[in-house]
Amino acid sequence: MNHSFNPELSGGKRRTGRLVRWLARRRRTIATQVLRGACYGVGTGAVGLAFWWIERWAEHH
Repeated sequence: MNHSFNPELSGGKRRTGRLVRWLARRRRTIATQVLRGACYGVGTGAVGLAFWWIERWAEHH
């Protein structure tokens, strides 16, 4: 990797480029973690809904 100073890539452009490359290298991991989070959220919602339904059912019986 060439670490010489390039005035065209100084400041924000350089950081943005590094961020884009970092995200590109880790996109599979990021996608997996987003999917995992969505699954945890759906599961938590389903359990909460089930307990709410059980409580409502118990009140009426």
